[in-house]
Amino acid sequence: MKLFGTDGVRGEAGTFLNASLAMRVAMAAGIYFKKHSKTNKILVGKDTRRSGYMIENAIVSGLTAIGYDVVEIGPMPTPAIAYITENMRCDAGIMISASHNSFEDNGIKFFDSHGDKLSCEAEEEIETIYLDEDIITEAQAKGKNIGKAKRIDDVIGRYIVALKNSFPRELSLSGMRIVLDTANGAAYKVGPTVLEELGADVIVLHNSPNGYNINEDCGALHTKDLCEHVRMFRADLGIALDGDADRLVVVDEKGEVIDGDQLLGALGAYINERGLLKGGGVVATVMSNQGLEDYLKSLDLELHRSAVGDKNVLEIMKRDGINFGGEQSGHVIMHDYAKTGDGLVSALQVLALLLHKNEKASTALRPFELYPQKLVNIKVNHKKPLNEIEGLDILLKELDDKHIRHLVRYSGTENKLRLLLEGQNSKELDSEMDKLSKFFKKALNG
Repeated sequence: MKLFGTDGVRGEAGTFLNASLAMRVAMAAGIYFKKHSKTNKILVGKDTRRSGYMIENAIVSGLTAIGYDVVEIGPMPTPAIAYITENMRCDAGIMISASHNSFEDNGIKFFDSHGDKLSCEAEEEIETIYLDEDIITEAQAKGKNIGKAKRIDDVIGRYIVALKNSFPRELSLSGMRIVLDTANGAAYKVGPTVLEELGADVIVLHNSPNGYNINEDCGALHTKDLCEHVRMFRADLGIALDGDADRLVVVDEKGEVIDGDQLLGALGAYINERGLLKGGGVVATVMSNQGLEDYLKSLDLELHRSAVGDKNVLEIMKRDGINFGGEQSGHVIMHDYAKTGDGLVSALQVLALLLHKNEKASTALRPFELYPQKLVNIKVNHKKPLNEIEGLDILLKELDDKHIRHLVRYSGTENKLRLLLEGQNSKELDSEMDKLSKFFKKALNG
């Protein structure tokens, strides 16, 4: 049994991710964290899914059963958990969220005492403990050693201060009109508060979570409402977050979505212009457009590519001393201000860029042209190893011969195969993607 995907433990709540699994995972993680314990406290936060109540209580039961004290802070963004874990000197932090997935799913993400996501080696060790009945049994506390839990409702203030400190003190959002879509998710309180306290006129969309409407036709994955409201209110910018607010999508003043790679390019160049970019480059993933790489090269900056997943981006950033990176999908990591992708930190840096340049978003945030790119997701019944699919190597060799960049990979969180093609000719990409899609549908679902 494999517990961890590309971003923690994730699956349908009540089936794969039920109360007993959540409790046992928490016990296993607690046993792992106790090896380096300093405060015997673990922080637990969540997004706005109904299943969060079930999973939260199960996690608290598991942690207190092995002697940990638990601090529950309720609905808060994932990056807030990372920040507050370190700020409150907890041994670890746990976020209950399935990020951009629909409400039926949920997940468990872990952070160490520094607010960093766990390494693959740490996750493997937790999984080994999870499967060992003797270790789980022996670790259970008795009597006065059983842990306790308490809920704290005022930690939101710590995170708001941290967000405001990431925004240049000489700037103000006074006079800027911003439409913010909080996806009925974890940032439904903190997002509007920060922007308003910095002086913006804020129109807020989808900030009434009911347990079932998180990410539902809203937020970073569904920007139709946001685009329409930006045009309707003649706003300067539209900001969309996902359910746990670690992802950002930006809409310009014309009501058009800014591509994630163009956003990375604009922010990378802006940070570099201010003399704040470290490591001489930017980290993105294998999914990022070749246009981004060529643009950065024109600025004498290097694009480092990682495997998909913000954890992999961050790993290369740390290895090479780089303080800025992200994913095409909207995870933007400003490591001087946040431990992980933070939609609100990134949004504030976008706003600072616009104010410093005194330019419209449609101009400032599109510094280069994208190469044609085609992305298709195929639902699969079984994730058969790609190297075992007969004929795939021939098909990919044909793409290489046509100078078409390709990426074929399984989703780490869903039963989907993701196909990416990139080249100079849009019509040729459409034709080749059609051929590739038919091949995989037959090979995997036929």
